[in-house]
Amino acid sequence: MDTVNTPDPSLSSVAVEKAVPQHLHSVHQKDSSVLSLAADQDHIFSGSQGQDIYVWDRHSYFAKTTLEGHTGPVLALEVSREQRWLFSSRQHCPHLVHDLAAALYTIIPDGGTDAGDIFSLAYSPTLSTLFFAPNDSRHTQTAFKRDKFFESGVRGSSTRTPMFYAQRIPKSPPVDLQIHNTEPTTIYVPAANTLQSAHYGYIYCMALLPSPHISASDPEREDGSIELLTGSGDADVRLWLCNRDGPVLRHTFSAGEGGGVLSLVARAGTVYAGCQAGFVKVWDLETRTLVRTIIAYENIDVLSLSMLGTDLYGCSANGMVQRWSASFDCTASWQAHDGIILSSIVASDKSSPNPTRHALVTGGNDNTIRYVSRSDTLLHALETFVSVPSAAIWLKKCLSQLGAEAGLLPTLDAGGAEACGSPLVLATFYGTGSKDRQRPRILFYGHYDVIGASKAGWATDPFTLTGSDGYLYGRGVTDNKGPILAAAVAASDMLARRALDVDVVMLIEGDEEVGSPRFADSVRRYKDQIGRVDAILVSNSYWIGENTPCITYGLRGVVHASVEISSKRADVHSGVDGGAVSEPMIEMIKLLSTLTNGQKVLLPGFYDDVRPMTSRELEQFELLANVTKEPAARLSSRWREPSLSVHGLQVSGPGNATVIPACVKATVSLRVVPDQDTDTIAQSLVDHLELNFRALQSPNTLNVQIERKADWWLGDLDEPWFRALEGAIKDEWGVTPLRIREGGSIPPIPILEKEFGCPALQLPLGQSSDQAHLANERISLINLRRGKSVIERFFTSVAHIGLQP
Repeated sequence: MDTVNTPDPSLSSVAVEKAVPQHLHSVHQKDSSVLSLAADQDHIFSGSQGQDIYVWDRHSYFAKTTLEGHTGPVLALEVSREQRWLFSSRQHCPHLVHDLAAALYTIIPDGGTDAGDIFSLAYSPTLSTLFFAPNDSRHTQTAFKRDKFFESGVRGSSTRTPMFYAQRIPKSPPVDLQIHNTEPTTIYVPAANTLQSAHYGYIYCMALLPSPHISASDPEREDGSIELLTGSGDADVRLWLCNRDGPVLRHTFSAGEGGGVLSLVARAGTVYAGCQAGFVKVWDLETRTLVRTIIAYENIDVLSLSMLGTDLYGCSANGMVQRWSASFDCTASWQAHDGIILSSIVASDKSSPNPTRHALVTGGNDNTIRYVSRSDTLLHALETFVSVPSAAIWLKKCLSQLGAEAGLLPTLDAGGAEACGSPLVLATFYGTGSKDRQRPRILFYGHYDVIGASKAGWATDPFTLTGSDGYLYGRGVTDNKGPILAAAVAASDMLARRALDVDVVMLIEGDEEVGSPRFADSVRRYKDQIGRVDAILVSNSYWIGENTPCITYGLRGVVHASVEISSKRADVHSGVDGGAVSEPMIEMIKLLSTLTNGQKVLLPGFYDDVRPMTSRELEQFELLANVTKEPAARLSSRWREPSLSVHGLQVSGPGNATVIPACVKATVSLRVVPDQDTDTIAQSLVDHLELNFRALQSPNTLNVQIERKADWWLGDLDEPWFRALEGAIKDEWGVTPLRIREGGSIPPIPILEKEFGCPALQLPLGQSSDQAHLANERISLINLRRGKSVIERFFTSVAHIGLQP
């Protein structure tokens, strides 16, 4: 029964833009529209306007390699997951078959290499047959071809071309492709495998039933047959029954006023056809009737259709994606591309820990591939966390929902009075079993406050989590919201699996970016509520490069001071009083010059207690020098040697070239190292400045204030907790992490270590290019996920440390 004269069913009109999917991630194909897409278990393949097929890693979203062999636009891609072959077609035949391990084959249809453009490919694993249709503009009729070359001994061919191998390069994508060219094996499709006059117009799309796509669940047929659907510019969809003897036409569906059929998808006995006029036609295969006409966007081409479960996704030439339910309700509509959407597929979501989760992948002429998936717990929480600059209440609720007992603690001053600082968030994930059971207790320290951010200089909104080219962008994603949630979700997931055999205490403050001024007093006051702590874990630092994981075992301490010289008079004009007054600026310059001689600090006894470098340490620095290409002496200067810096000068008055300021203020810092005493160094700075100012015999006044201090920290490389963390990193990444130190300071680490009398550990998750505190702050998605896995491994490995008899 033909549907040409069937009355049109009720129309489904489009909904307004709504319900944007939870997580969007974009990758950018260099200087080329994304014409076609395909996916296997580990990769996304994208066809370009040039000769290349880009291969994207499904776990990290990084471009991994490129496949060459075409000399024009790659119009269609199809994957045989069983054989791990990739089929590709281009303008003006031939098309190529890539063995994903190594080999390359060229298929030439009957009619030769100028048989026409191939816009669509369909591969049936049931029949081991590839279907394709060359569209020759010289003819109005289109031939339909099938190729059973898999049965012709090709698999046993000794020709393996081209040969691929990977080579590291410094920037993303991290791997480039080199090709060893040899002659490809040519396979000719015989005339007997050609069906003439399949359509009276170009064939733009194909679909198979049962569908071989990963998101489909159509059962195989007992007789081994399949059904093939073809859509054409002649406004027809044709249904072919295919078996080992070839295709036989069973029915023709007419899209009627919908115009040319540009896209097809079929599932569970239903056919969906995207048309030129902006309609999606829906037919029931059993009754051969049109059951619905969906209006996507009137007179805007529906260029691609995909199915995920019972949901239909339509991709239009205006860059919009719409989602319809099984009852044809439009449940979502969003702007996916800044241009035309040219292709879409559904692929398993390898960025998610859930193996059954799938993602919609779209490609457009804006040179962008977009992955759309439901967020997992980690990304969903991080999206909200980033949107709230200071989020103590939200974080407490989040940790409670993840399974912790959580609360807020007001910050206190030294006298025990409630201070005006941000509250502490205290949350405990109790391990499996009774709360009274004796288990190791690990305290995870972090901070929820962030450096301020304006939109200036940012490519995206700093408080909207944005996924792009394998990275998550937003203020705080690496410093320190991403690592906090990685630890919390790790504990939560292990608790859900009844695999958490440690107690995880999370102590998250909100004043780290201003020096944690009340943290020590608050910890002492709440020590009993925090409870026993066996080890401290911190993740608030970065690798020294991009590719090799690190473990941090040392930080310098710091003394911040302000130095002010002032006179009792007001600012004066240099043309009136210059030479007649003692100028605070000149005295400040003289005073500051007494602090250093080149890089050497001139405070008395400054270097007396600096711990000498051991031969073991020297070997470590030389190893790192080979990795970083930075001299070992420079690394030592940055990480383990003390220093003094002058950060700025402030003056009273307008600060113009004719005014002598009455007051000048300098900011100075000292970095201290093992085994210097921070308090002694601070007092030495005050004494030195006061002594040298008195020598000036100035009528002006000097005021030196120690603004804040933080002790240095050095971990024990032979201690079992350190070994356990180092082993967890190695097990996850497959390489031994680099042992590094840092020149900065994290005041709470030595505070917590001394207060609880236990070792502290520093696990960096971010890369050196993460832009913490700067515009476009980011963290690698793979680093965040694998960092969570490292923490899970660590919790597992330390479950019995300290509990042995």
